[in-house]
Amino acid sequence: MNKPVIGFIGLGLMGGNMVENLQTRGYELIVMDLNKDAVGAVLARGNATEASSAKELAAGADIVMLCLTTSDVVEKLVYGENGILEGIKEGATLIDFGTSIPASTRKIGAALAEKGAGMVDAPLGRTPAHAKDGLLNIMAAGDKATFDKVKPVLDDQGENVFYLGALGAGHVTKLINNFMGMTTVCTMSQAFAVADRAGVDRQQLFDIMSAGPSNSPFMQFCKNYAVDGVSDLGFSIANANKDLGYFVKMVEDMGTKAAIAESTSANLQAAFDAGMGNGNVPEIFDYFMKLEK
Repeated sequence: MNKPVIGFIGLGLMGGNMVENLQTRGYELIVMDLNKDAVGAVLARGNATEASSAKELAAGADIVMLCLTTSDVVEKLVYGENGILEGIKEGATLIDFGTSIPASTRKIGAALAEKGAGMVDAPLGRTPAHAKDGLLNIMAAGDKATFDKVKPVLDDQGENVFYLGALGAGHVTKLINNFMGMTTVCTMSQAFAVADRAGVDRQQLFDIMSAGPSNSPFMQFCKNYAVDGVSDLGFSIANANKDLGYFVKMVEDMGTKAAIAESTSANLQAAFDAGMGNGNVPEIFDYFMKLEK
């Protein structure tokens, strides 16, 4: 059976490696990105073309994949002039691999359904290195028949592909996951800063806490920076700040509140405003070390 033609928008670290993996596995690609060097690298590997618009890309693809930064960017590409909605074929599927607002995802899915196209939200876990080898964790949601149709392609991209139910559930799960993870990192980073101010050795704090149930990979990442000066959690304060903002909005849309998430979001926003957005999240330790009343 012939492999579906893949249209891919967003060739950053994650998206670029995902595309390389798909090319290695014999897929034909149509790509689009503002970074022409990233596009050139895809074209140089062969069996790929560049689209001049999202409409053109969608018209030529059986599956359109997005790996983008924000819901606003996704919506502009979907609804804008020469956008995906203008070009997508009946029977095609849009897969959003980014971290988006679930309400936006469901709205886009409804618009695509009117065109006879499907949608799967499939945010990602793990790193760009895993993407290159097809070993991502993929949290997929959408109409079951649509999911089943694209699952062979998702299996080529992910070691673990989870089906979570109705459209939007993938993005809900990713936001919950990032709320938990980034709150843990902010909490542990502040714990190291408070210990330092109190005259407690940071290494000793880690030795004691990591011997108990608080131990986790996130604690290790925080220790690597706060104790050893190694910043090795490849997720920026800017991205964490965006995701926590999305989580807070999602909870508000549910008619409830999330005070813990609001606190995490406020600290991430403050670090971002202090010019630390490009740093990895454990580097928020530096913000807490300088924090005054």
